[in-house]
Amino acid sequence: MRVLLMGYGSRGDVEPLAGLGAALRSLGAEVRVCAPPDAEFTELLARAGLPHVSFGPSVRALVTRPKPSPEDAFRLAPELVAAHFDTVGPAAEGCDALVASGLMPAGARSVTEQLGIRYVFACPHPFGMPSPYFPPAGRPGRPAPPDADLRTLWKVDGERVNALYGEALNSRRAALGLPPVDNVRDHVLTGRAWLAADPVLGPWQDLTDLDLVQTGAWIVPDERPLPDDLSAFLAAGEPPVYVGFGSMALRGAPDAARTAVEAVRAQGRRVLVGHGWAELAPSDDKDDCFTIGEVNHQALFRRVAAVVHHGGAGTTTTAALAGAPQVIVPQIVDQPHWAARVAELGIGAAHDGPVPSVDSLSAALAAALNPETRTRAAAVAGVMRTDGAVTAARLLLDEA
Repeated sequence: MRVLLMGYGSRGDVEPLAGLGAALRSLGAEVRVCAPPDAEFTELLARAGLPHVSFGPSVRALVTRPKPSPEDAFRLAPELVAAHFDTVGPAAEGCDALVASGLMPAGARSVTEQLGIRYVFACPHPFGMPSPYFPPAGRPGRPAPPDADLRTLWKVDGERVNALYGEALNSRRAALGLPPVDNVRDHVLTGRAWLAADPVLGPWQDLTDLDLVQTGAWIVPDERPLPDDLSAFLAAGEPPVYVGFGSMALRGAPDAARTAVEAVRAQGRRVLVGHGWAELAPSDDKDDCFTIGEVNHQALFRRVAAVVHHGGAGTTTTAALAGAPQVIVPQIVDQPHWAARVAELGIGAAHDGPVPSVDSLSAALAAALNPETRTRAAAVAGVMRTDGAVTAARLLLDEA
């Protein structure tokens, strides 16, 4: 069987595809992955033994550009629709199935209609699905009023997606002789989307009307050793606190590194700072602080006192599986929901808002560093699944 996996987004969108791709290959399938052209994604997919077909502009360049504007989304959306037809379409030729994820893959299903192959939409979190129960995920601090008509809010969300993608999508569909799509969001999601999230960490039954298929998180086993200098730092004292915000640019928190280091020191802990796309770096060179680039988080998080991060699905899952207490400082989209879930499970703390102060972050860390939190984190880690990618791979092959 030949399978094309595709997703446009940050590492949290690409890494699950690498996990599924590796599982599919282990079961005898031929796999290729369409993902953004960023070098780190090429390297990630290469480690999983997967060919990388680049499509769309560099995500890192988009995220870290100096002056983003609301109009950027209206320029990017039609560009991605075109990439689905012009790049993803040819890559899907000869395949039996296409699994789409990441930022609204508006043209992917149309490609499968044209080629007559199976289409599956998958998402690493349940928080963006059409729902009568809660408002669409948005910026932290802007919840819907308690008496809001949530169905109306979801109708507005559908209209927003149509405004971004509808014209470009239907123009390309018309050129292929395909009928127009009235609701782009629902067309992409289908009525039976796959949920690539752990059932303990990301339950969905009360969140959406869709009939989701929950496979568990798609994880790429990482066997890479930690760098020698990092290992030496870890061995030189008590477990440090890791601070990293992944692909977040943190424009609203330009002093995030200094704030985090001071907050960790206020708790009497050493600190590891992950550069990330915000290029975080401590403001001094004291020996209680160490900076790192891209490393094996699966190995690292088992050796830290806590993980301070933005609340992406991948980092949240990796920290939870490692039994590491977490402090989530949520920025956008699904991240406030992951923060709330971590707090609800008792495996960490949710910071109130996207911009921490030394005092607010130190207080959240105090809760996460409580021995009861670590005990609870270890207990939750013990019941989480690690077979999500294999489960999804078998499902795809069995239903082929």
